[in-house]
Amino acid sequence: MAMQFDPGRIARLQAMGIQLWVVREPKEPLQKDVTAAQPGDDAAAVESLDWEQLEQRVAQCTACALHRNRTQTVFGVGDRQAEWLIVGEAPGADEDRQGEPFVGRAGQLLNAMLKATGFERQQVYIANILKCRPPRNRDPQPEEVRCCEPYLARQIELLQPRIILALGRVAAQNLLQTDQRLGQMRGKLFHYGPMSIPVVVSYHPAYLLRTPKDKRKAWDDLVFARSQLAGVGQ
Repeated sequence: MAMQFDPGRIARLQAMGIQLWVVREPKEPLQKDVTAAQPGDDAAAVESLDWEQLEQRVAQCTACALHRNRTQTVFGVGDRQAEWLIVGEAPGADEDRQGEPFVGRAGQLLNAMLKATGFERQQVYIANILKCRPPRNRDPQPEEVRCCEPYLARQIELLQPRIILALGRVAAQNLLQTDQRLGQMRGKLFHYGPMSIPVVVSYHPAYLLRTPKDKRKAWDDLVFARSQLAGVGQ
Protein backbone atom coordinates (compact mmCIF):
# COMPACT_ATOMS: atom_id res chain seq x y z
CA MET A 1 0.00 0.00 0.00
CA ALA A 2 1.36 3.46 -0.93
CA MET A 3 2.36 5.73 2.02
CA GLN A 4 0.01 8.70 2.65
CA PHE A 5 1.40 12.20 3.50
CA ASP A 6 -0.22 15.21 5.23
CA PRO A 7 -0.29 18.03 2.60
CA GLY A 8 0.40 20.66 5.32
CA ARG A 9 3.44 18.78 6.55
CA ILE A 10 4.74 18.46 3.01
CA ALA A 11 4.41 22.25 2.52
CA ARG A 12 6.30 22.99 5.76
CA LEU A 13 9.12 20.63 4.84
CA GLN A 14 9.46 22.15 1.39
CA ALA A 15 9.55 25.67 2.89
CA MET A 16 12.47 24.58 5.08
CA GLY A 17 14.33 23.33 2.00
CA ILE A 18 14.07 19.70 3.01
CA GLN A 19 13.88 17.30 0.06
CA LEU A 20 11.03 14.85 0.33
CA TRP A 21 11.81 11.24 -0.55
CA VAL A 22 8.95 8.98 -1.49
CA VAL A 23 9.19 5.22 -1.42
CA ARG A 24 7.62 3.93 -4.63
CA GLU A 25 5.92 0.60 -5.11
CA PRO A 26 8.26 -1.83 -6.91
CA LYS A 27 7.36 -2.56 -10.51
CA GLU A 28 6.50 -6.05 -11.60
CA PRO A 29 9.63 -7.75 -12.98
CA LEU A 30 9.67 -8.33 -16.71
CA GLN A 31 8.96 -11.92 -17.56
CA LYS A 32 11.11 -13.56 -20.21
CA ASP A 33 9.17 -15.23 -22.99
CA VAL A 34 10.56 -18.73 -22.74
CA THR A 35 8.40 -19.90 -25.63
CA ALA A 36 10.00 -17.56 -28.17
CA ALA A 37 12.17 -19.23 -30.80
CA GLN A 38 15.85 -18.75 -30.17
CA PRO A 39 18.42 -18.53 -32.97
CA GLY A 40 19.88 -21.93 -33.62
CA ASP A 41 17.11 -23.55 -31.58
CA ASP A 42 19.22 -24.66 -28.57
CA ALA A 43 21.33 -27.54 -29.80
CA ALA A 44 21.18 -29.26 -26.40
CA ALA A 45 17.38 -29.44 -26.61
CA VAL A 46 17.41 -30.70 -30.19
CA GLU A 47 19.81 -33.50 -29.25
CA SER A 48 17.11 -35.23 -27.22
CA LEU A 49 14.42 -35.30 -29.94
CA ASP A 50 13.32 -38.39 -31.84
CA TRP A 51 12.45 -38.31 -35.55
CA GLU A 52 8.84 -37.20 -35.11
CA GLN A 53 9.67 -34.56 -32.50
CA LEU A 54 12.51 -33.23 -34.62
CA GLU A 55 10.32 -32.97 -37.71
CA GLN A 56 7.70 -31.07 -35.72
CA ARG A 57 10.33 -28.71 -34.30
CA VAL A 58 11.61 -27.96 -37.81
CA ALA A 59 8.08 -27.35 -39.11
CA GLN A 60 7.54 -24.72 -36.38
CA CYS A 61 10.99 -23.13 -36.56
CA THR A 62 11.23 -19.33 -36.70
CA ALA A 63 14.90 -19.06 -35.73
CA CYS A 64 15.92 -17.09 -38.83
CA ALA A 65 14.20 -14.79 -41.31
CA LEU A 66 13.70 -17.50 -43.95
CA HIS A 67 10.52 -18.70 -42.23
CA ARG A 68 8.72 -15.51 -43.26
CA ASN A 69 8.51 -16.40 -46.96
CA ARG A 70 8.49 -20.20 -46.97
CA THR A 71 5.53 -22.26 -48.13
CA GLN A 72 6.66 -25.07 -45.84
CA THR A 73 9.83 -26.50 -44.37
CA VAL A 74 11.69 -29.28 -46.16
CA PHE A 75 12.72 -31.71 -43.45
CA GLY A 76 14.05 -34.69 -45.37
CA VAL A 77 12.81 -37.88 -46.96
CA GLY A 78 13.72 -41.53 -47.30
CA ASP A 79 14.63 -44.57 -45.26
CA ARG A 80 15.43 -43.59 -41.68
CA GLN A 81 17.66 -46.64 -41.41
CA ALA A 82 19.49 -46.01 -44.69
CA GLU A 83 23.21 -46.55 -45.12
CA TRP A 84 23.49 -43.61 -47.55
CA LEU A 85 22.75 -40.01 -46.61
CA ILE A 86 22.52 -37.51 -49.46
CA VAL A 87 23.02 -33.88 -48.39
CA GLY A 88 22.19 -30.96 -50.66
CA GLU A 89 22.30 -27.21 -50.27
CA ALA A 90 18.78 -25.88 -49.69
CA PRO A 91 15.22 -26.21 -51.01
CA GLY A 92 14.35 -24.63 -54.34
CA ALA A 93 10.96 -23.51 -55.60
CA ASP A 94 9.72 -27.05 -56.31
CA GLU A 95 10.92 -28.31 -52.94
CA ASP A 96 9.32 -25.39 -51.13
CA ARG A 97 5.97 -26.21 -52.76
CA GLN A 98 6.13 -29.97 -52.23
CA GLY A 99 7.98 -30.12 -48.91
CA GLU A 100 10.45 -32.72 -50.22
CA PRO A 101 14.14 -32.32 -51.16
CA PHE A 102 15.42 -32.91 -54.69
CA VAL A 103 12.25 -32.91 -56.75
CA GLY A 104 11.73 -31.56 -60.25
CA ARG A 105 14.37 -32.10 -62.93
CA ALA A 106 17.27 -32.13 -60.48
CA GLY A 107 15.47 -34.75 -58.40
CA GLN A 108 14.80 -36.90 -61.45
CA LEU A 109 18.50 -36.82 -62.34
CA LEU A 110 19.45 -37.70 -58.76
CA ASN A 111 17.04 -40.64 -58.87
CA ALA A 112 18.68 -41.86 -62.09
CA MET A 113 22.15 -41.49 -60.58
CA LEU A 114 21.15 -43.46 -57.51
CA LYS A 115 19.51 -46.18 -59.59
CA ALA A 116 22.67 -46.55 -61.64
CA THR A 117 24.52 -47.07 -58.37
CA GLY A 118 22.07 -49.78 -57.32
CA PHE A 119 19.72 -47.79 -55.08
CA GLU A 120 16.15 -46.58 -55.35
CA ARG A 121 15.34 -43.17 -53.93
CA GLN A 122 13.38 -44.80 -51.09
CA GLN A 123 16.48 -46.73 -49.98
CA VAL A 124 18.56 -43.66 -49.10
CA TYR A 125 17.89 -40.64 -46.91
CA ILE A 126 17.95 -37.16 -48.46
CA ALA A 127 18.26 -33.86 -46.60
CA ASN A 128 19.60 -30.33 -47.04
CA ILE A 129 21.86 -27.94 -45.16
CA LEU A 130 18.89 -25.54 -44.89
CA LYS A 131 15.28 -26.50 -44.18
CA CYS A 132 13.75 -23.38 -45.79
CA ARG A 133 14.19 -21.92 -49.26
CA PRO A 134 16.47 -18.87 -49.54
CA PRO A 135 15.08 -16.01 -51.68
CA ARG A 136 15.82 -16.47 -55.39
CA ASN A 137 17.75 -19.64 -54.50
CA ARG A 138 20.76 -17.62 -53.33
CA ASP A 139 23.54 -19.25 -51.31
CA PRO A 140 22.73 -19.80 -47.63
CA GLN A 141 24.00 -17.11 -45.29
CA PRO A 142 26.19 -18.09 -42.31
CA GLU A 143 23.49 -17.18 -39.76
CA GLU A 144 20.93 -19.32 -41.61
CA VAL A 145 23.30 -22.27 -41.67
CA ARG A 146 24.01 -21.84 -37.96
CA CYS A 147 20.29 -21.89 -37.16
CA CYS A 148 19.70 -25.09 -39.15
CA GLU A 149 22.91 -26.88 -38.18
CA PRO A 150 21.51 -28.57 -35.01
CA TYR A 151 18.66 -30.07 -37.06
CA LEU A 152 20.91 -31.72 -39.64
CA ALA A 153 23.33 -32.83 -36.93
CA ARG A 154 20.49 -34.55 -35.08
CA GLN A 155 19.25 -36.19 -38.29
CA ILE A 156 22.72 -37.60 -38.87
CA GLU A 157 22.93 -38.78 -35.27
CA LEU A 158 19.57 -40.55 -35.52
CA LEU A 159 20.30 -42.02 -38.94
CA GLN A 160 23.91 -43.07 -38.30
CA PRO A 161 24.62 -43.53 -42.01
CA ARG A 162 27.60 -45.49 -43.20
CA ILE A 163 28.44 -42.85 -45.81
CA ILE A 164 27.42 -39.27 -46.68
CA LEU A 165 27.32 -37.95 -50.23
CA ALA A 166 27.56 -34.14 -50.23
CA LEU A 167 26.19 -32.70 -53.46
CA GLY A 168 27.53 -29.32 -54.53
CA ARG A 169 30.05 -26.82 -53.22
CA VAL A 170 27.75 -25.19 -50.67
CA ALA A 171 26.68 -28.47 -49.10
CA ALA A 172 30.23 -29.80 -48.94
CA GLN A 173 31.77 -26.62 -47.54
CA ASN A 174 29.16 -26.23 -44.80
CA LEU A 175 29.06 -29.90 -43.87
CA LEU A 176 32.85 -30.19 -43.68
CA GLN A 177 33.52 -26.65 -42.36
CA THR A 178 35.99 -25.84 -45.15
CA ASP A 179 36.48 -23.23 -47.84
CA GLN A 180 38.01 -25.63 -50.35
CA ARG A 181 36.66 -25.53 -53.89
CA LEU A 182 34.55 -28.44 -55.06
CA GLY A 183 37.24 -29.50 -57.51
CA GLN A 184 39.70 -29.80 -54.63
CA MET A 185 37.34 -31.99 -52.63
CA ARG A 186 36.27 -34.44 -55.33
CA GLY A 187 37.99 -37.82 -55.27
CA LYS A 188 39.01 -37.49 -51.62
CA LEU A 189 37.55 -39.10 -48.54
CA PHE A 190 36.52 -36.83 -45.68
CA HIS A 191 34.92 -37.63 -42.33
CA TYR A 192 32.08 -36.01 -40.42
CA GLY A 193 31.54 -35.63 -36.69
CA PRO A 194 32.44 -37.75 -33.67
CA MET A 195 31.32 -40.91 -35.48
CA SER A 196 33.84 -40.13 -38.25
CA ILE A 197 31.31 -40.90 -40.96
CA PRO A 198 32.95 -41.08 -44.42
CA VAL A 199 31.98 -38.18 -46.70
CA VAL A 200 32.32 -38.09 -50.49
CA VAL A 201 31.80 -34.85 -52.45
CA SER A 202 30.23 -34.59 -55.89
CA TYR A 203 28.37 -32.21 -58.18
CA HIS A 204 24.84 -31.01 -57.51
CA PRO A 205 22.34 -32.45 -60.01
CA ALA A 206 21.20 -28.91 -60.91
CA TYR A 207 24.76 -28.16 -62.01
CA LEU A 208 24.88 -31.35 -64.06
CA LEU A 209 21.72 -30.30 -65.89
CA ARG A 210 23.54 -27.15 -66.95
CA THR A 211 26.87 -28.89 -67.57
CA PRO A 212 26.11 -32.41 -68.83
CA LYS A 213 29.77 -33.00 -69.82
CA ASP A 214 30.55 -33.43 -66.11
CA LYS A 215 28.09 -36.30 -65.63
CA ARG A 216 30.93 -38.73 -66.20
CA LYS A 217 32.85 -37.16 -63.31
CA ALA A 218 29.75 -37.43 -61.12
CA TRP A 219 29.52 -41.12 -61.98
CA ASP A 220 33.16 -41.52 -60.93
CA ASP A 221 32.27 -39.92 -57.60
CA LEU A 222 29.41 -42.37 -57.07
CA VAL A 223 31.67 -45.31 -57.87
CA PHE A 224 34.21 -43.91 -55.39
CA ALA A 225 31.52 -43.58 -52.71
CA ARG A 226 30.28 -47.09 -53.33
CA SER A 227 33.83 -48.48 -53.09
CA GLN A 228 34.40 -46.65 -49.82
CA LEU A 229 31.14 -48.00 -48.40
CA ALA A 230 32.18 -51.52 -49.35
CA GLY A 231 35.40 -51.03 -47.42
CA VAL A 232 33.85 -49.61 -44.24
CA GLY A 233 34.34 -51.94 -41.31
CA GLN A 234 36.83 -54.18 -43.11
